[in-house]
Amino acid sequence: MYAKYIKKEIADLNGTGQTQAYYKMKTQAMGHDDFIDLCCREGAMPRDAILGVLTLIHEKLALSMAEGYSVKIDGLGTFSAKLGMRDGVLPDAFEPGETKHNVKAIKVTGVSYRPDNELIADTARKCHLVKDGESRIKKPQTTLEERTAMARKYLERTPMMRVMDYAMLTGLSRTTASMELRKIASDPNSGIISLGQNSQKYYTLRLK
Repeated sequence: MYAKYIKKEIADLNGTGQTQAYYKMKTQAMGHDDFIDLCCREGAMPRDAILGVLTLIHEKLALSMAEGYSVKIDGLGTFSAKLGMRDGVLPDAFEPGETKHNVKAIKVTGVSYRPDNELIADTARKCHLVKDGESRIKKPQTTLEERTAMARKYLERTPMMRVMDYAMLTGLSRTTASMELRKIASDPNSGIISLGQNSQKYYTLRLK
């Protein structure tokens, strides 16, 4: 069976002035029951045994991550919990005058997964690809100056803005929006600054 992929155009990432391309597999959903059925057909274990093993892995993996462990399962990968702020709480910062949060403002917001090299290699060996089209970047109908003004107006109504907010506001792709926001925040005349890091990064108006 062949897997389909598309060639996607992305914004310039290296300052060359030209767009670049990357390849994305077109995936289709396989539900829990379908996956269990596949395991039953290919393996020697009965359905109830497979369900029991998966349930046990789920429970003990969640418990181990909750206790602060980074769990490595050979052939599968490494799992660890990610922390973030509770809904409605602005991210913390180290700048003078910023509010410092206690543990009640923090929660587990996701799970970080790093696949085992063996899983990647095995997937690559079994994968047969066929091209299924191309995707080009839609050029924005506004200028950078106009989009910067849109961002300032947005921040006059809302105390913070993330990359996805800017992407929805301007119609840019998430990658392009992220690059453009970094450029805007680096310009002291834009009136916009960035706070936080990585997944907790957000943008706000510079205090006058």
